[in-house]
Amino acid sequence: MSDHKAAYEILAADLERQGLDVNAIKEAIKNHHIETPSWGYANSGTRFKAFPWPGAATTTREKMDDAAMVHKMTGIAPTVAVHIPWDKPEDGDYDAFRQYAEEQGVRIGAVNPNVFQDDQYKLGSFGNPDSGVQEQALDHMLECCEIMTKTNSDILSLWFADGTNYAGQDNLRARKRRFEQALATTYKNLPAGGRMLVEYKFFEPAFYSTDVPDWGTAYAWCLKLGEQAQVLVDLGHHAQGVNIEQIVAFLLDEGRLGGFHFNNRKYADDDLIVGSVNPYELFLIYNELNSAAFGQDEPARATAQNIAYMIDQCHNIEGKIAPMIQSVLNCQEAFAKSMLVNQTALADAQAAGEVLAAHNIMNSAYRTDVRPLLAQVRAEMGTPADPIAAYKASGYEEKIQAARGVKASSGGFQ
Repeated sequence: MSDHKAAYEILAADLERQGLDVNAIKEAIKNHHIETPSWGYANSGTRFKAFPWPGAATTTREKMDDAAMVHKMTGIAPTVAVHIPWDKPEDGDYDAFRQYAEEQGVRIGAVNPNVFQDDQYKLGSFGNPDSGVQEQALDHMLECCEIMTKTNSDILSLWFADGTNYAGQDNLRARKRRFEQALATTYKNLPAGGRMLVEYKFFEPAFYSTDVPDWGTAYAWCLKLGEQAQVLVDLGHHAQGVNIEQIVAFLLDEGRLGGFHFNNRKYADDDLIVGSVNPYELFLIYNELNSAAFGQDEPARATAQNIAYMIDQCHNIEGKIAPMIQSVLNCQEAFAKSMLVNQTALADAQAAGEVLAAHNIMNSAYRTDVRPLLAQVRAEMGTPADPIAAYKASGYEEKIQAARGVKASSGGFQ
């Protein structure tokens, strides 16, 4: 018997004694899918410099190839978010682009418009005081709605860099109204069954005011737009000390949590590998999600079962594909640990006001070594027991480095 198998059987027996269904937990882990971002496979950097990486993807097809390798190694990354215009197919054929991705074993996920990089967006996009720029941004949004249809995507993921740098620069109420009008037009043009996820960020790149500064603003606009508009939570887009899991709980209960951009931060929006700085926070967020997804409380249950789990990271100094695999694995580990929380015992302790007991139930799950469980899941799925080691041994890194070389910039990042 292999070492992991013996360790798994000990863990499984312990979990069964706690009243947990090990087979149900394994199935949930297998079906927890994480979407990787096309831009994470390309060169990127800080505001000061983009650091070229040997073999970084420079074309849409290369990004799909790399995403397919991540999915091959993990088994739970079947979709790829795209960024327009960074990911416009070289020949303009979105049908062929979609087909190519599917041939590699992945599908196109969320479509992310870009209304922050071109010179005309210096003063904003939807919030810009120039009606011509507002119209150009709206045209791009409608273009992305059409691309959703061509790529079989059901998510339009919106992030805006809009804001002001100085007091008095613009009328804040006017900017709010411009946004509401443009978002409403975009919402009306979503393809059938499509969802609009509205992201927020409390500062940067604008440093006096940000037009979508917090989850409350995004939530209020989604209420005005309709049921297919939901809030997207990026883990890096909060001030120090913000309780993200409480935000998650509120939006779940309101039926307005649509998705996540997973990453991690130490100071601001650092785009570090998810779980690398604060793995306990990631576990607590997953606990809120899974207690809803596998519970009986509606509408939180329906909302939690339709969450889009997406990574949004720029790997600047650590490579491209291996850190993306690591990111997916970190999400999987946090998810698995959260599935070990005995929700019945936790609810009983909470109802009885047993503060320490409730806290220890959470910590017991978090401290559990789930590596044997994950190794067993991977064995059953036919994926490598150690995906990072398997990737390094595959020769793929050396292959793409030789074929692609080193490019100064790629993927739209300048």
